[in-house]
Amino acid sequence: MEPDKRLIQLRIDIIERNLKEIRDILKLKKMRYRDELALKHALLESIEACIDIANHIIATKGFRRPTDYKDIFVVLEENKIVPKGLSRKLQEMAKFRNVLVHRYATVDMNKLVQIAKKDIKDVNRFLNIIIKKFL
Repeated sequence: MEPDKRLIQLRIDIIERNLKEIRDILKLKKMRYRDELALKHALLESIEACIDIANHIIATKGFRRPTDYKDIFVVLEENKIVPKGLSRKLQEMAKFRNVLVHRYATVDMNKLVQIAKKDIKDVNRFLNIIIKKFL
């Protein structure tokens, strides 16, 4: 079974919209509380859309079932969808997703900004691979 291109494209659209928002927020000289909330939400939604895409590919290709969000990207690595280095970065992103969801109020904004800057590159690398291989 082949992955649903429309489903993947819808998730990519969500990610691209959020990455633009993240870039715009990171350009601000001073963030207000609303900007901090928007940054957290845009990052969370982007990570979850990457997870959705990865899960969809795993399910349609019949790869082994992942044990958790982090393992999703291990499965993609095992099946030569993403390289090892990117897989590790995406695994860290999946772990950070759990921090955003479960300890939302305690996320240090300086750390969040650094992660957002770094993750934009990794998410773009992931999208480029998915587009080349599945769209």
